[in-house]
Amino acid sequence: MQSRLTKTLYLGLAALSLGAVASVSTTASAKSYAKVTSTKALKTAGETRNVESVGTNAIYSKPGTVKGAKVVASKATMKKLANSKKSADYFRAYAVATTNKGSVYYKVVTMNGKYRGYIYGGKSASTFAGGIKSANTMTDANKPASTTVYFTKPGKANVTWNAPKYTQYKASKQVKDTTPFAKDTLTITKAATKTREGSLYYYVEDAKNPSINGWIYSGAVTATQDTFDAKSDVKVDFKTTDGTLVKATTLSKLNENGKTTVATATGTAVGTDAAKQATNAWGASLLNETGYTYKASDSVNVSALSAAKSGDTITLYVTKNANADTKISFYSVTSDLSQKGTPLTAYKSGTATATTVVFPNLTTMFTGADGAAYAANDVQAYLTSNNLNTLYTPSYKDGSNTVYMKYTFNSALAGNYSTKTNAKAFYTATQGTGTSPVDTPATTTTNANQNYVG
Repeated sequence: MQSRLTKTLYLGLAALSLGAVASVSTTASAKSYAKVTSTKALKTAGETRNVESVGTNAIYSKPGTVKGAKVVASKATMKKLANSKKSADYFRAYAVATTNKGSVYYKVVTMNGKYRGYIYGGKSASTFAGGIKSANTMTDANKPASTTVYFTKPGKANVTWNAPKYTQYKASKQVKDTTPFAKDTLTITKAATKTREGSLYYYVEDAKNPSINGWIYSGAVTATQDTFDAKSDVKVDFKTTDGTLVKATTLSKLNENGKTTVATATGTAVGTDAAKQATNAWGASLLNETGYTYKASDSVNVSALSAAKSGDTITLYVTKNANADTKISFYSVTSDLSQKGTPLTAYKSGTATATTVVFPNLTTMFTGADGAAYAANDVQAYLTSNNLNTLYTPSYKDGSNTVYMKYTFNSALAGNYSTKTNAKAFYTATQGTGTSPVDTPATTTTNANQNYVG
């Protein structure tokens, strides 16, 4: 019995001993969690913070290595979103968190709001990396030959938006019903496709009712207006002297000459009211972004309006504006995504800094008819043809180190050619060490460069 008791006691102690070892082992291998050391809201323009999944990282309720982080969207889900053909599955980044282990996590939300949380973004808060990358939700497209259009089926479907749905976070409708604007003339000023879906959209402007200006599906507008009434309306074509059509519009519900009532028969003389409507309705906005000007006082135009009859299509002549040499403002958007773009200035002989870049001497300007629209890819084409896609600062001292900055073209904004308003180009930055490529031979800007650098 003593032997059995001794053996039982021995086995019990052995089990207890093994349990203690296991407990110590578990404690020793406990996970060492990261801690968030800083969190910043991202403040750059929303379109610069559109991103997409690369399919390698999950989204968590907290930065993934922080204690208590839970999976919001698994790697499998993120891979599906990365390969999605829907704009709803893009993300908007709106905050960045850094941990004590040097990792960066971006807080993101899908364009449709379905998934929201933190995703690994690499080791630098100056660029999107890790599980996400920058996304171009829209791709520039060519405008149609005729930019004058009308609503195909006025109503509550296919209205105008401040951005095509899901191409920007919280994109919204400009109006809920286009019925009141059924006869309004719309002007297409931009064209783009949804990058994922490939569907074509136009940005339209309404000179009479600017509140409806916005993006609309291309199939929701038409080049012909079915509501034209030959009994009281007159069509107007704006042309150059060589016959090129610049724009078209309609003068509607014109009064018969000498009366205050709307004409009721095709061929009725309506010139008096036509001239009056033209004077009241047409300002600079009518030919906005065309680069042409209409002169109401031109004798040919005065005659055409005064002789107008209901049902007619009359021609009014426009003249092309003089070319406007447009300056370009350059910005860095990489120093910190939580900050606004930093202006890049032209280096002059003297002390170099991280934002004083050397521009090549140019002989051509970024130019076009004053007031005419240019697309973002027009700016890019100009920069490419003039070796402005990559810019460098001269070498400068950063503490005891000799460094320089390299700026690489990232994006540009659309706009109108003008001597008063600059075009805008944005660059991403990387730091190099040692001698800058522009140091030898020594390079400085000239007065010619100041003509294009804003």
